[in-house]
Amino acid sequence: MSVIVDQRIATELANLLRARFAYVYLTTWEEERALAAVRHIATTPELIRTTRRVYEWSQVTGFVGLDGKKVNGTSKPLDAIDFIRRCDEDALFVLKDFHVYFGADRRPVDYEVVRALRDALPDIKYGACMKNVIFLSPRQIIPEDMQKEVSLFDFPLPNEQEMNETLDRMLTDNAGLRDELDAEGHANLARAALGLTVQEAENSFARAIVSRGKLDASSMGIILEEKRQVIKKTGILEFVSSDLSANDIGGLENLKAWLAKRNNTWSREAQLYHVPAPKGVLVTGVPGCGKSLTAKAMSAMWGLPLLKLDMGKIFSGLVGSSEENMRRALDTAEAIAPSILWVDEIEKGLGGVGAASGDSGTSQRVFGTFLTWMQEKEAPVFVIATANNISGLPPELLRKGRFDEIFFVDLPTSKERREIFKVHLERRVGEEGALAIDDALLDHLAAKTEGFVGAEIEQAVITGLYEAYFARRPLTLADLDYAIDNTVPLSVTQAEQIVALRQWANVRAVAATTRENLSGYEPSEPSPGEPTDDVRSSRGGRSLDF
Repeated sequence: MSVIVDQRIATELANLLRARFAYVYLTTWEEERALAAVRHIATTPELIRTTRRVYEWSQVTGFVGLDGKKVNGTSKPLDAIDFIRRCDEDALFVLKDFHVYFGADRRPVDYEVVRALRDALPDIKYGACMKNVIFLSPRQIIPEDMQKEVSLFDFPLPNEQEMNETLDRMLTDNAGLRDELDAEGHANLARAALGLTVQEAENSFARAIVSRGKLDASSMGIILEEKRQVIKKTGILEFVSSDLSANDIGGLENLKAWLAKRNNTWSREAQLYHVPAPKGVLVTGVPGCGKSLTAKAMSAMWGLPLLKLDMGKIFSGLVGSSEENMRRALDTAEAIAPSILWVDEIEKGLGGVGAASGDSGTSQRVFGTFLTWMQEKEAPVFVIATANNISGLPPELLRKGRFDEIFFVDLPTSKERREIFKVHLERRVGEEGALAIDDALLDHLAAKTEGFVGAEIEQAVITGLYEAYFARRPLTLADLDYAIDNTVPLSVTQAEQIVALRQWANVRAVAATTRENLSGYEPSEPSPGEPTDDVRSSRGGRSLDF
């Protein structure tokens, strides 16, 4: 089966080889696709000028030429390096999985191999024959002693054109297949597979064909399910499925309006207005007030895949692997762009940057990788980062250019509490003998829950339903009042922290709540047991309406 070669990748790699870069490190899981690119370059004068013979090496076979002939006595790494030095022809030498000698999986670095590679450098770079060595590995592991000699080459995942060609090839191979999709349907199906390797895409297309016996609109769900499984195996990114909408978010009208105005800004139509795709938004504020809910609802609002980045899983115990984990996560997000990358509780992953963490600078390097990507990324990946405590984040992350806006989510206002109660009651209360969800009920509940966060309101409804279920009767207002009366809200237990958050947000963030919802918020006097005046009246965030 033929493998598609991306001409852009081939040209960039050929330029390195023509410039006599001695050691090129190519990191990819797609070994066959990378080998196809190398073989194509070596035999195409328009790319490399001087065509070269290709030798592929592994521990099992030693060096093998494209004609299938083995070079005896080259299975050991030192013998392989010696053959490279002695070779008297223009050649490319591809060393598969050579990272095992560079300290992979907590093995010690084989310094004898490293020394042999460094000694061979003059023969490769300045010899009479045009020679290059390509390290081909699924992981980027380079010993410190080799860092100046090795050039890194990013081998990206397949683009949309390659996915279209892969799908076309599979349709040709299955000529009897019922194909109910038009050209636009084929393009959408191929686009849905972005972020997968060619092999993974072929597997997902094959699964769709076998499961349905045809290609139709429902095949998209099978592709996305396969994609979810593949992304889950990385252990770093999670493919989040959500059927929420903007209507499931009570209040936060400022934030919702801001997001609505930036929907589809990655489309061709937006390009006619010269509108750049938004970089991202940082949402901070009181815990339990809808930050994570907003991230989940965005996927449905914008019709884009939502990837959740777990910062805790980025940091691995192996030297160099944390930085590689971050690069791989960002590459995956870009490969399936346009997409949404959700970094939940970002302060837990980056809050210690700049402090004496004792991790040999790993946190700084991971932060630097993320920061540079945020500033320079061209792919339409929208980043939504959520944080409960923003004071610990480094100032470089908060300046303009990283995020388009910083929003502060405060305790819900009276109008917002009405909306939150309405959402949860309509979702959970049945029709027969049900509690009437009218203005009087919502006004009563909103007034009674001054200082409650959205999560506490939801839990009050659930607790009331437990009371009704235990008595085997419909939910009553008394059940809800009982649940509310027995809840000590976060605004009481963490009053000082909330005041500090508001003081920070007053000049640094935009209020997620509109002026309209803020009006009539503060009652004149707090009731016994309710939050203090500081928590109730001094709200954080600049009051801008979008």
